[in-house]
Amino acid sequence: MSMTKEQKRAVVAALEEKLQETPTLYLTNFSGLTVEQATDLRNKFREAGVEFKVIKNTLLRLAMERLGGYEELFDHLNGPTAVAFSEEPAAPARVIKNYLADTKLERPELKGAYVDGAIFHEDALELLAALKSKEELIGDILGLLMAPMANIIGGLQAQGGNLVGALKTIAEQKGEA
Repeated sequence: MSMTKEQKRAVVAALEEKLQETPTLYLTNFSGLTVEQATDLRNKFREAGVEFKVIKNTLLRLAMERLGGYEELFDHLNGPTAVAFSEEPAAPARVIKNYLADTKLERPELKGAYVDGAIFHEDALELLAALKSKEELIGDILGLLMAPMANIIGGLQAQGGNLVGALKTIAEQKGEA
Protein backbone atom coordinates (compact mmCIF):
# COMPACT_ATOMS: atom_id res chain seq x y z
CA MET A 1 0.00 0.00 0.00
CA SER A 2 1.54 3.29 -1.07
CA MET A 3 1.32 6.43 1.00
CA THR A 4 -0.58 9.54 0.01
CA LYS A 5 1.27 12.83 -0.41
CA GLU A 6 -0.14 14.00 2.90
CA GLN A 7 1.12 10.87 4.67
CA LYS A 8 4.55 11.35 3.10
CA ARG A 9 4.65 14.99 4.27
CA ALA A 10 3.75 13.86 7.79
CA VAL A 11 6.48 11.18 7.76
CA VAL A 12 9.09 13.66 6.48
CA ALA A 13 8.07 16.21 9.15
CA ALA A 14 8.32 13.53 11.85
CA LEU A 15 11.74 12.48 10.53
CA GLU A 16 12.95 16.09 10.55
CA GLU A 17 11.91 16.40 14.18
CA LYS A 18 13.57 13.07 15.05
CA LEU A 19 16.80 14.10 13.32
CA GLN A 20 16.86 17.42 15.18
CA GLU A 21 16.35 15.85 18.60
CA THR A 22 18.60 12.81 18.19
CA PRO A 23 22.37 13.39 18.04
CA THR A 24 23.20 9.95 16.64
CA LEU A 25 21.87 8.03 13.68
CA TYR A 26 23.19 4.90 12.01
CA LEU A 27 22.20 3.69 8.56
CA THR A 28 22.29 -0.11 8.28
CA ASN A 29 21.73 -2.77 5.66
CA PHE A 30 19.63 -5.51 7.19
CA SER A 31 18.78 -7.44 4.02
CA GLY A 32 19.02 -11.21 4.28
CA LEU A 33 17.89 -11.39 7.91
CA THR A 34 14.98 -13.68 8.63
CA VAL A 35 11.96 -12.30 10.48
CA GLU A 36 13.16 -14.04 13.64
CA GLN A 37 16.67 -12.57 13.31
CA ALA A 38 15.30 -9.09 12.60
CA THR A 39 13.02 -9.31 15.64
CA ASP A 40 15.93 -10.44 17.81
CA LEU A 41 18.03 -7.53 16.51
CA ARG A 42 15.23 -5.03 17.20
CA ASN A 43 14.96 -6.37 20.76
CA LYS A 44 18.70 -5.95 21.31
CA PHE A 45 18.50 -2.37 20.03
CA ARG A 46 15.52 -1.67 22.29
CA GLU A 47 17.37 -3.08 25.34
CA ALA A 48 20.24 -0.68 24.58
CA GLY A 49 17.88 2.31 24.36
CA VAL A 50 18.18 2.57 20.57
CA GLU A 51 15.20 3.12 18.27
CA PHE A 52 15.56 0.95 15.14
CA LYS A 53 13.23 1.56 12.17
CA VAL A 54 12.99 0.73 8.50
CA ILE A 55 12.52 4.01 6.64
CA LYS A 56 12.08 4.75 2.95
CA ASN A 57 15.32 6.18 1.59
CA THR A 58 13.59 8.96 -0.34
CA LEU A 59 11.66 10.19 2.70
CA LEU A 60 14.74 10.10 4.91
CA ARG A 61 16.74 11.94 2.26
CA LEU A 62 14.06 14.65 1.99
CA ALA A 63 14.17 15.21 5.76
CA MET A 64 17.98 15.29 5.70
CA GLU A 65 18.05 17.73 2.79
CA ARG A 66 15.70 20.10 4.59
CA LEU A 67 17.92 20.13 7.69
CA GLY A 68 21.29 20.07 5.94
CA GLY A 69 24.55 18.57 7.17
CA TYR A 70 23.80 15.00 6.09
CA GLU A 71 24.98 15.25 2.47
CA GLU A 72 27.81 12.72 2.90
CA LEU A 73 25.27 10.07 3.88
CA PHE A 74 23.17 10.44 0.73
CA ASP A 75 25.30 7.88 -1.15
CA HIS A 76 24.36 5.31 1.50
CA LEU A 77 20.62 5.81 1.01
CA ASN A 78 20.10 2.96 -1.42
CA GLY A 79 18.78 -0.55 -1.04
CA PRO A 80 17.11 -1.75 2.15
CA THR A 81 17.91 0.73 4.92
CA ALA A 82 17.09 0.58 8.59
CA VAL A 83 17.94 3.53 10.79
CA ALA A 84 19.10 3.36 14.41
CA PHE A 85 18.42 6.54 16.40
CA SER A 86 20.25 6.95 19.69
CA GLU A 87 21.20 9.47 22.35
CA GLU A 88 24.35 7.44 23.05
CA PRO A 89 26.88 7.53 20.15
CA ALA A 90 28.40 4.08 20.71
CA ALA A 91 25.24 2.14 21.62
CA PRO A 92 24.12 1.20 18.07
CA ALA A 93 27.66 0.18 17.07
CA ARG A 94 28.00 -2.01 20.15
CA VAL A 95 24.66 -3.69 19.46
CA ILE A 96 25.63 -4.37 15.83
CA LYS A 97 29.10 -5.60 16.77
CA ASN A 98 27.81 -7.91 19.51
CA TYR A 99 24.98 -9.20 17.31
CA LEU A 100 27.40 -10.04 14.51
CA ALA A 101 29.76 -11.78 16.95
CA ASP A 102 26.95 -13.75 18.62
CA THR A 103 25.19 -14.85 15.44
CA LYS A 104 28.17 -15.16 13.07
CA LEU A 105 26.04 -13.40 10.42
CA GLU A 106 27.21 -10.77 7.94
CA ARG A 107 24.19 -8.51 8.49
CA PRO A 108 23.30 -6.00 9.70
CA GLU A 109 26.12 -3.99 8.27
CA LEU A 110 26.90 -0.35 8.84
CA LYS A 111 26.29 1.84 5.79
CA GLY A 112 27.12 5.12 7.51
CA ALA A 113 26.60 7.06 10.71
CA TYR A 114 26.02 10.62 11.86
CA VAL A 115 27.30 11.35 15.38
CA ASP A 116 26.95 14.90 16.71
CA GLY A 117 27.70 16.43 13.31
CA ALA A 118 30.48 14.00 12.32
CA ILE A 119 29.97 11.56 9.46
CA PHE A 120 31.33 8.01 9.63
CA HIS A 121 31.35 5.52 6.78
CA GLU A 122 30.88 1.75 6.61
CA ASP A 123 34.43 0.97 7.81
CA ALA A 124 34.01 2.81 11.15
CA LEU A 125 32.07 0.18 13.14
CA GLU A 126 35.03 -0.75 15.39
CA LEU A 127 35.88 2.90 16.01
CA LEU A 128 32.28 3.78 16.88
CA ALA A 129 31.88 0.74 19.17
CA ALA A 130 34.99 1.82 21.09
CA LEU A 131 33.62 5.29 21.88
CA LYS A 132 33.02 5.91 25.55
CA SER A 133 29.57 6.78 26.77
CA LYS A 134 28.82 10.23 28.13
CA GLU A 135 28.72 8.81 31.67
CA GLU A 136 32.12 7.11 31.20
CA LEU A 137 33.65 10.36 29.93
CA ILE A 138 32.21 12.33 32.83
CA GLY A 139 33.59 9.71 35.24
CA ASP A 140 37.04 9.95 33.64
CA ILE A 141 37.01 13.75 33.85
CA LEU A 142 35.85 13.70 37.47
CA GLY A 143 38.59 11.19 38.29
CA LEU A 144 41.19 13.46 36.71
CA LEU A 145 39.83 16.48 38.57
CA MET A 146 39.65 14.64 41.90
CA ALA A 147 43.17 13.14 41.73
CA PRO A 148 45.04 16.37 42.62
CA MET A 149 42.65 17.05 45.49
CA ALA A 150 43.12 13.53 46.83
CA ASN A 151 46.90 13.99 46.63
CA ILE A 152 46.71 17.29 48.53
CA ILE A 153 44.48 15.82 51.22
CA GLY A 154 46.77 12.81 51.53
CA GLY A 155 49.78 15.07 51.84
CA LEU A 156 48.12 17.24 54.47
CA GLN A 157 47.05 14.20 56.45
CA ALA A 158 50.57 12.76 56.27
CA GLN A 159 52.05 16.09 57.40
CA GLY A 160 49.55 16.26 60.25
CA GLY A 161 50.56 12.76 61.32
CA ASN A 162 54.23 13.78 61.22
CA LEU A 163 53.48 16.90 63.27
CA VAL A 164 51.57 14.92 65.91
CA GLY A 165 54.44 12.42 66.05
CA ALA A 166 57.00 15.20 66.48
CA LEU A 167 54.93 16.87 69.23
CA LYS A 168 54.55 13.54 71.01
CA THR A 169 58.30 12.95 70.88
CA ILE A 170 59.02 16.43 72.24
CA ALA A 171 56.47 15.95 75.04
CA GLU A 172 58.04 12.61 75.96
CA GLN A 173 61.52 14.16 75.99
CA LYS A 174 60.32 17.01 78.24
CA GLY A 175 58.61 14.53 80.51
CA GLU A 176 61.84 12.58 80.92
CA ALA A 177 63.88 15.70 81.67
